[in-house]
Amino acid sequence: MRTMPSEFVIFTDLDGTLLDHKSYSFEVALPALELIKSKNIPLVICSSKTRAEIELYRKLLNNSDPFISENGGGIFIPSAYFSHRFKHDKQLNGYKLIELGTSHEILINELNSIKKAQRIKLKGLSEMTIKELSEVSGLNREQTKLAKKREYDEPFIMYGDHSDRETIKREIIGRGLKHTEGGIFHHIMGDNDKGRAAKILISLFKHKFPNLKTIGLGDSLNDLPMLEAVDVPILVKKPSGQCDPRINVPNLVFAQGIGSEGWNNAILNCLEEKL
Repeated sequence: MRTMPSEFVIFTDLDGTLLDHKSYSFEVALPALELIKSKNIPLVICSSKTRAEIELYRKLLNNSDPFISENGGGIFIPSAYFSHRFKHDKQLNGYKLIELGTSHEILINELNSIKKAQRIKLKGLSEMTIKELSEVSGLNREQTKLAKKREYDEPFIMYGDHSDRETIKREIIGRGLKHTEGGIFHHIMGDNDKGRAAKILISLFKHKFPNLKTIGLGDSLNDLPMLEAVDVPILVKKPSGQCDPRINVPNLVFAQGIGSEGWNNAILNCLEEKL
């Protein structure tokens, strides 16, 4: 059982938030990351990235906290992390796994069916070659391989106009699935989102800390449910220098700075006020 003296837990998106939009580096955020580490505050990665991608960043960050993959599809909790018992779906590679998402294979089939029925040009991540995905995302070859190891979410690129995008959204929702948007991709997924997954983890943390305060940081529409679930929602600026206007939650804090710079500034300011 890990000792957790702090009554704070931080939930964070990765791409365009903790990580720089182009370089995928968190170097600018090191001052805040070091403060979090020194205060022993759990840092929960809550991303559209795959388990394989997140595990890489957990190693780089020396992070051993639970994490949420693929827009809330999977909640991965290190097996000895919590001392109390809780419901989970399976044990996997040292994790207690709570599965909220729909199988990736089903999502691919549904997306292909929609594409065929509507004759709208779109391309799923699973269809892309390593080279294509690297060009679209800016990821290197090894990173793209990890991005393709999907379990609960199929990102896709839309090439049509606004009307086409709305048609695809309606088709996805009409099939009992969910649609959201990240920084680059649209996403088709099951009955999961970052907020639902975050709420489950928050309830588990509250067994340890009844007066828990939660902080969440994101930059895109797929972060909205997570920001709605936390006590202190923080919105990071896009590369344009603007915040996503579709994200509007009570008590929203606007980070001063783009991406990881804004993340760093917001965390330092927030913790200085609350610690």
